[in-house]
Amino acid sequence: MDENKQGRLGFLTPEEEATLVVFKHELAQEGFYDPATHDDHMLLRFLRARKFQVPLSKKMWIDCEKWKQDFGVHTLLKEWDFPEYAQVQECYPRFYHKTDKLGRPVYIERLGAVDVRRLLSVTTNERMLKNHVYSYEKLVHYRLAACSIKAGRHLEQSCTILDLKGVALSTFSSVFAMVREVSSIAQNYYPEMLGKMYIVNAPMLFTAVWNMVKPLLDEVTVKKINILGTSYKSALLESIDEANLPEFLGGACQCPGGCENSDTGPWNNGSVPGFPKPEFEQVMTLAVRRQSIMVS
Repeated sequence: MDENKQGRLGFLTPEEEATLVVFKHELAQEGFYDPATHDDHMLLRFLRARKFQVPLSKKMWIDCEKWKQDFGVHTLLKEWDFPEYAQVQECYPRFYHKTDKLGRPVYIERLGAVDVRRLLSVTTNERMLKNHVYSYEKLVHYRLAACSIKAGRHLEQSCTILDLKGVALSTFSSVFAMVREVSSIAQNYYPEMLGKMYIVNAPMLFTAVWNMVKPLLDEVTVKKINILGTSYKSALLESIDEANLPEFLGGACQCPGGCENSDTGPWNNGSVPGFPKPEFEQVMTLAVRRQSIMVS
């Protein structure tokens, strides 16, 4: 597996280095740059997303900072509580599970198991969005921090698997409406964090639609996305060790209680000094405890 290092610290061209300086200066002039919280890695993600065009990158950055303020992102990690977590997982299985061969967190969604009607009976669309944003913030500040320490280099991307097994035509539109809404947040406010995406068990209809949409997308984005049918195991194993891949995706991992409930990785498996951090684990821990009390 090759890691794309273009436009990243240590691999910038002289022109890109100069653009980074200009970008920081212009943001500082408008009050949208704080070196204490905005590092060069973060700035470069926005520059890469807009092909190092400062005006476009600046607009994207400022829009993001304003959105974070309006959405309450800066307090979400400390204050967010999601007591319905266990129930939501049952009707919308989505989880992080170990790492790929580059050391990046692996994120999995089992979209064929999504029950939209039941989901909206245990939570709301607004709370789901907030929980997705909480997950992005946790990825940035916690999961990737641990993975970077273990890998010995800065990591800022994840490897995503979307499993479409069981997605029915009758629910296709409602399921992907949810995915599209979350994806827009990722694209606009957490750019350049997708390292690789595998869409497995894709029905023929989805593949046909993808072939029509693909020419309209950026070449860099297209290269990150692999649309696969049912013969996907060999492709996944090119990026992920068999021991790190859940059994239901053709791997060898059988976490006690199910891989979808383990949330295991360098951030909490004891392999990185200083991790896990209780303040980042509390939302899931409290929700599981509440569920256990309800069941008992």
